[in-house]
Amino acid sequence: MAKVLVLASVLLVSGVSLHAHAQSPYPTKAVRLVVGQAPGGATDVIARLVSPKLSEQLSHTILVENRTGAAGSIGAAFVAKSAPDGYNLLVISSSYAINPSLYTDLPFDPVKDFAPVSLIAEAPFLLLVHPSMPVRSVKELVAFAKAKPGALNYASGGNGSSGHLAGELLTYLAKVNIVHIPYKGAGPAIVDVIAGQVHMTFGSVLSSLGHVKNGRMRALGVTGSTRSSVMADLPTIAEAGVPGYQTTTWYGLMAPTNTPAAIVNKLSEEMKKAVESPEVRNKISADGADPRGSTPKQFQTHLASEMKRVSEIIKRAGIKQ
Repeated sequence: MAKVLVLASVLLVSGVSLHAHAQSPYPTKAVRLVVGQAPGGATDVIARLVSPKLSEQLSHTILVENRTGAAGSIGAAFVAKSAPDGYNLLVISSSYAINPSLYTDLPFDPVKDFAPVSLIAEAPFLLLVHPSMPVRSVKELVAFAKAKPGALNYASGGNGSSGHLAGELLTYLAKVNIVHIPYKGAGPAIVDVIAGQVHMTFGSVLSSLGHVKNGRMRALGVTGSTRSSVMADLPTIAEAGVPGYQTTTWYGLMAPTNTPAAIVNKLSEEMKKAVESPEVRNKISADGADPRGSTPKQFQTHLASEMKRVSEIIKRAGIKQ
């Protein structure tokens, strides 16, 4: 009888311990948000905008760590190989959906190695021209390009960049020939448009708005499906004369695959709560982006759709690295 009672006690204690382990709270220590791009870039800015609010909500430090190189692949590979426990997460941009169609030797599988957590924010580009260009609308630009095939050029932040794909989508839908000139970054591309070395570019609202207000560049349209809240008078490219045109840059949160669903769902809920808070929403909006937040399933659908969309643009245009 004594042995039975001892065994029962052991099983009871073990059961309580197992239950306590299964229900252990998350997080219990600092969480790291890995950014594969350099400090000061748009992805880094978004990560640092949301991290203080996430830290407050989760009652633990949220660290933003930049692991740069290889078009973001170094940071992604690090997180992919991390333990699936929710303590090493990856903040991505739209380039995450582009890279699989450009690189055949990625050190990670963008579909199998990660679990989508949440969309964070989405931002359109502005279609920008030098003030000397004799066009003041998208329709006038398209007419000018059709009248002089190959005479116009546009700058982007690099071959296969979001800005490059934005230009390729325009040339395809508008049926015009505009020459692409790749730069090593969006900053140098904008500098040369301002200097009049290049006719046009697609720039972020954050990096371009000041130049537009100062007359150094002219904005003709916004690339999103809706108008920008900070430039409400500027039409979308679709409504301004190129039906079906829509492209944005976006940011999201990923976890290593096999991260427990409870942790993924908690992170998703907390991210949505963070981007919908007035302080974070206002800061993101001030940078020309729209706060999003989503369920893991919604973000997975978005990611799959974006991979398919950009793959079609890249194949059609024959873009290679």
